[in-house]
Amino acid sequence: MPYPIKLNLPSPFLYIFEEKKLLSKSPSMPTAASYLPAVQQTNARGRSRDNSSIPSTPALSLSPSITASYEDNALSEDDENNCLVYPITPPTSEQIFTTVHTEFGHCANEVYRCVSKHDYTKPFEEHTMEEPPYYIVFATHISLFILHLLGHMRDFFGKRFAKSYFAHLMPQNGYAPLNTNFDSFYTRRLRGRMTDCLCQPVTGVPGRTIVILDRHSIDNNYTQIYTGGKTRALNISSYNYLGFSQGGGCCSDAVKESIRRYGVSICGTRLEGGSSELHVSAEALVARFVGTEDALISSMGFATNSTFIPALVGKGSLIISDELNHASIRIGARQSGAYIRIFKHNDMSSLESLLREIISQGQPKTHRPWKKVLVIVEGLYSMEGTVLNLPKIVELKQIYKFHLYIDEAHSIGALGPRGRGVTDYFSIPPSSIDVLMGTFTKSFGAAGGYIAGPKPLIDCLRLRGHSSPYAEAIAPPVLAQIVASMASIMGVVSAPRPTNSTFSLSPVGSIVTPRDKTKELLGMVPASSLPTWMNLPPALADGSEACARIRRLAFNSRYLHAGLKKLGFIIYGHSFSPIVPLLIFNPGKLPTFVRMMRSYSPPIVVVVVAYPATPFETARARFCPSASHTKEDIDIVLRACDEVGGILDLKHGSGERWGINTVCERAVELVHSVNV
Repeated sequence: MPYPIKLNLPSPFLYIFEEKKLLSKSPSMPTAASYLPAVQQTNARGRSRDNSSIPSTPALSLSPSITASYEDNALSEDDENNCLVYPITPPTSEQIFTTVHTEFGHCANEVYRCVSKHDYTKPFEEHTMEEPPYYIVFATHISLFILHLLGHMRDFFGKRFAKSYFAHLMPQNGYAPLNTNFDSFYTRRLRGRMTDCLCQPVTGVPGRTIVILDRHSIDNNYTQIYTGGKTRALNISSYNYLGFSQGGGCCSDAVKESIRRYGVSICGTRLEGGSSELHVSAEALVARFVGTEDALISSMGFATNSTFIPALVGKGSLIISDELNHASIRIGARQSGAYIRIFKHNDMSSLESLLREIISQGQPKTHRPWKKVLVIVEGLYSMEGTVLNLPKIVELKQIYKFHLYIDEAHSIGALGPRGRGVTDYFSIPPSSIDVLMGTFTKSFGAAGGYIAGPKPLIDCLRLRGHSSPYAEAIAPPVLAQIVASMASIMGVVSAPRPTNSTFSLSPVGSIVTPRDKTKELLGMVPASSLPTWMNLPPALADGSEACARIRRLAFNSRYLHAGLKKLGFIIYGHSFSPIVPLLIFNPGKLPTFVRMMRSYSPPIVVVVVAYPATPFETARARFCPSASHTKEDIDIVLRACDEVGGILDLKHGSGERWGINTVCERAVELVHSVNV
């Protein structure tokens, strides 16, 4: 028997919300008795696989069937009216939804859609980091000073009077400690106080909601004890931007078939018997998707940067890197042996002045010209949520003749009207970029990464990059997920058949010439490029399903970003970014924020980020909205943040402020009035 899901987690912070029912103004939710028949009818349709009997109606996920296990969705009697399990507004008889609401929210309202595209009638706004009031800065530094002072005092006296607790930090039998006092100070003195807020064990699909395993500690978070209970919570923390990580239907049907045909591992490297037809199909599909000649794929996104950057540049070359680039880029740059210079985050003036200085001076000491100049940036920055100023950097590229490397780990699939990343968002040809890198872990619900660019370059990287000869190739089930999700975004077109309508007479006479279908097939992938056994459902094959997901993600991201700003919070990042950082500043407030959000009704799982991922004084909560969320889900997050933020004194943003009810009621107006 599965554990019943407990939806109200006992917490010392629960009393804060007992008197306020924030969802009381929402329409009353029907009972499970009125909703389950609709789900059962949809399930029956899926089992019959009779697509012709399903009317053409709006649907958010048209997978073949609802195949999610009901063990994960086991409900107690108290769950029948929970908004995480059943939608507030039940589906009508004309609406067909074939996803589990807990994995991908049911929302057929086309008003809650938006197109992610740069408006060239307005100049690109350089994002400025808003500063908090001085008393917040002072209190943050004082708290850090107290933390270090008391922590080092406890270490000093503990090593002398309680040696058993510090044995791992002291020499033993002539062996030096593997963990030094300085290295482990942060882990013991700060992270240890909020262990219950980090590395939260979960079960089930990381979709719209997620099930967390209940646990508690009796020794100040030194160890965690699992109670055996489970709590379903709203998931605003996972990198599942387009909601393709589903337990049943959609792309998972292709994954199951790939396991049956290929097993779970390829058991080899790409250069030593580890290349299957799926790898070849995936690489060709990636190249077509991003608009380049060729592409290669790697089994790990982090390793894509850290192992292929050293193959691009070496000694005598110059790397110019954004100061907030990901750690994988930093590691790859250091391993390359190239000379490295840093410019201010997304500041094109700083980049241009650095280019003038470094190119004119040449290599240090010898002043010889650089062998290569490689500028490395990110399309969408993972901690700030800022979008690269691509038009300006392409303009600089044409002037100073450097090579451009863009990491699109977070932007690919999430930005642009077609989900093709930052180049699609700014309508700039991908051929303007020398090297495009991305990962499959965010928008595609898979794992791994890719490098795309000119074919001669990719052929060279296949041999020189460390991942190809040494790293395990991507597993077939992961490849199937990549191919199915990417093909659904592009849309699949059948091979043209020679019929009378396919040809037309030329003006010269009776010479028969084929019609130009370039515009019709632009961006779509031929069915012959996919494995013959992979049959996508009609709505996935024609791209309509993925298009709806991209537009839902754009609306949710924009709404959450604008809503938090109107509530008075300091928010970083671009309004279309699916990464929404909410600045908390004081590290002591981080665990309290997580616990209060988790004890909210309904519970909300959030991620907080602190040192070393960010500077000490800019600790933050990082929200990741998804296409699987509904407008009502974003309302819940905004209401919870408004309540918790007021208690913890987190509202320090400038600008006009609205009340929470006004924000929720004027959501559509707010989304379409944001300046970008």
